[in-house]
Amino acid sequence: MRPASLFTAVSLGLFAAVTTSAALAETSPLEQQLKDLASFQVIAHRGASGHVPESSMAALELAHEWGADYLELDIQMTADGELVAFHDDTLERTSNGEGRINDHTLAELKDLDAGAWFNDAYPDLADEAFMGAEILTLEEVFSRFGQNARYYLETKSPQLNPGVEAALVKRLEAFDMIDTGRVLVQSFEQESLLKIHELNDDIPLIQLVWYSPSQEDSERLAEWRGTTPGAQDITDEHFQAVADYAVGLGSNYRYEGEQVIDEAFIRQAQDNGLAVHIYTVNDTDHMQQLIDWGVNGLFTDYPDRLIELIE
Repeated sequence: MRPASLFTAVSLGLFAAVTTSAALAETSPLEQQLKDLASFQVIAHRGASGHVPESSMAALELAHEWGADYLELDIQMTADGELVAFHDDTLERTSNGEGRINDHTLAELKDLDAGAWFNDAYPDLADEAFMGAEILTLEEVFSRFGQNARYYLETKSPQLNPGVEAALVKRLEAFDMIDTGRVLVQSFEQESLLKIHELNDDIPLIQLVWYSPSQEDSERLAEWRGTTPGAQDITDEHFQAVADYAVGLGSNYRYEGEQVIDEAFIRQAQDNGLAVHIYTVNDTDHMQQLIDWGVNGLFTDYPDRLIELIE
């Protein structure tokens, strides 16, 4: 069985994100999504990216087939304004292209091979079928899975992708992903999330943070992101400031092998109205520890491992 929730959606304050009449007898899809965030969520990090090329259709299809609650993808803009699912700011690691992704048109990106790199990096998992995998547009992902999946989308490097927030909201509205409770939007950049909140305040948002065990690094990272102080210095007021616009917090669990958050951090965030999702957890012992601590979800490259563990 899946881990029991430590709190209800009402105690999380998630309903504050839904503009609906208290007289409604039935739960709307968006309300249901927010309720579900109080229970445990399996978040397929760039799809089933531990098995097949990340952010590929194969990775998404495998994660969806296994029953992941969310398909997680990083969203960037092409030179001609299209939205694509791609993690790195540059093309070299996961394609045969060169340079920044946002310096290329969609047509140029579609000519690239975004699968062959996986065979070279992971020869034990190599498959000829991965050769020639395309960089996906957000529309292609939505067209493939539609309302049969939920999506966890990051505005990636918004400082390099000006206008990505407006473009993303436009597409979410066009594909009716918001009112139907199909999407979460995450970002490390608070300003990016606030822009989305201004454009459509029904979109549930997740504030990403990145913590270090060292005070010096924590101060540097806090300054870099400008969202919260280090995990050891965070207060109720900091959590509440995030809860003013977001329904959840996405945090790392370890930094260079050292633990940076604990059960008390998770409980404190939850007590201040935030669901807690931890990234990116691939070791089953770590998964189990975090589940025991009561997290609301885990990002993983191996959704099959996590699903097997919770079932």
